[in-house]
Amino acid sequence: MKLDEIRRKIDKIDRELLVLLQERMSLAIRSKKFKSGVVDAEREEMVLSRAERMQLALVPGSFARRLLSAIIEESKRLQQEDRRLVAFQGEPGAYGEVACRHLVPGGAFIPCLEFIDVFQGVEEGHLDLGVVPVENSLEGAVTQVNDLLTTTGLKVIGEVRVPINHCLLATEPLDVREIRVVYSHPQALAQCQRFLLKHKLEPRPYYDTAGAAKMLARENPRAAAAIASALCAELYDMEIIAQGIADGTANSTRFLLLSREAYHGRGDKTSIIFATAHQAGRLFNVLRLFAEADINLTRISSMPLRSDPGNYSFFLDFEGDMRDPHVAKVFDQLEKMGVTVKCLGSYPAAA
Repeated sequence: MKLDEIRRKIDKIDRELLVLLQERMSLAIRSKKFKSGVVDAEREEMVLSRAERMQLALVPGSFARRLLSAIIEESKRLQQEDRRLVAFQGEPGAYGEVACRHLVPGGAFIPCLEFIDVFQGVEEGHLDLGVVPVENSLEGAVTQVNDLLTTTGLKVIGEVRVPINHCLLATEPLDVREIRVVYSHPQALAQCQRFLLKHKLEPRPYYDTAGAAKMLARENPRAAAAIASALCAELYDMEIIAQGIADGTANSTRFLLLSREAYHGRGDKTSIIFATAHQAGRLFNVLRLFAEADINLTRISSMPLRSDPGNYSFFLDFEGDMRDPHVAKVFDQLEKMGVTVKCLGSYPAAA
């Protein structure tokens, strides 16, 4: 090995250490929800003693103890800051984390494996807030999230629309012609279908865009790349082979901010879910009420009811607050019509 190669490997390990340290800090912050206080002297000594006993030839026990002691002290400092724990689906660097940074600046961003982990973590009080994607400008509704919204008791208290700049990432500078397979979340692969077909790249579904980048950085499979954000390139020390590879130039995803408590102020946007009998004219009659009240609808989509095959839930977003007199009047009329309505919340609309 030459000096340049050794240094590249050291740089790569340094980045991996920092990413792992980020994961450890997020777990330490989460642990506060299960403890009566920040300091646990018995637990600290157990961790430090275990590190000191490890038989690592180039890492003396005394150094291991000092290193972990510094990490523990920083963990306690972060716990004392009392940051809000904001959950998102995916690994660090996912578009969900980008949305978290917009919606809750200064929060502690907690990665979750699945969308249901975000919902359950917030519902059970282990996490303070959740950020989930609800629709994409190219692929439409995020089905799993919409399904979870029909059963959750959480409230929507904010939203943000994140521009999606899909990048093709590799562990080293490559020509696209040297790549054979591309890993990413199925939604991202679908959004970049034309690019993949043009370059004859085989799509390989992965549970998360950032997770695909992280896997490539660690395993370095031959002739492989990932579709993920530019933030992932920075976090996992990867090369950006191509940028802006989505099928549409105006690709964006709308994310919702979820909380156990409703938004306390007056919102200028409201999200509801309603169900009506599967009869001719019933949906038209519901929508007509909003039109006659001069309420602007910003989104309407449908999803089959799992509990009642053949019928549908309808997701509706509109401008206004549930407490506005003309909005309240519409909902009085919906109740008289026997329409089942679930209000997800009134909240500030995305800028």
